[in-house]
Amino acid sequence: WNPTHIGEIQRLENVQRSFTRRIQGCKELTYWERLKKLNLMSLQRRRERYCIVHVWKILNDLARNDIGICFQQNMRLGIKAEIPAINKKSQMSVRADYDRTFRIRAAQLFNLLPANLRSIKKLDSFKIELGKVLEQYPDTPPVPGYTTTNDNSLLSWRRTHPMQLSCA
Repeated sequence: WNPTHIGEIQRLENVQRSFTRRIQGCKELTYWERLKKLNLMSLQRRRERYCIVHVWKILNDLARNDIGICFQQNMRLGIKAEIPAINKKSQMSVRADYDRTFRIRAAQLFNLLPANLRSIKKLDSFKIELGKVLEQYPDTPPVPGYTTTNDNSLLSWRRTHPMQLSCA
């Protein structure tokens, strides 16, 4: 289960938001400030991280490929998860549902990563470098009472944030 609708994300984030408010020294901070102070990722960002790690595990035969994801090597772009096309004549609601499926979102998230990160072969090294990349992006999940720039997905930050995903 990987919610993509703002209302679903808000309901999940409210659980962590409520809990972190009870931590001593955090009561007066906004949820976003509490996440930074406690060195936590939003639940939304953790789910996206999980999607990326799962696709990497499939690529490296550490997880079953039960979602039928395929990979393609490109000389310039490195290894990429293939995203099957959907019929352009499909209803908009069908295309939106398709774009929200785990297979499509996970592949899109994985493909955001720099080629040198996607090509790392050791899980621990991959997770460390992935963490460095994720730290470059603001983590401002949608919660009631807060105004957000976008829906906080890495896919949205890619469109609106000038910083590029890059691996040092």
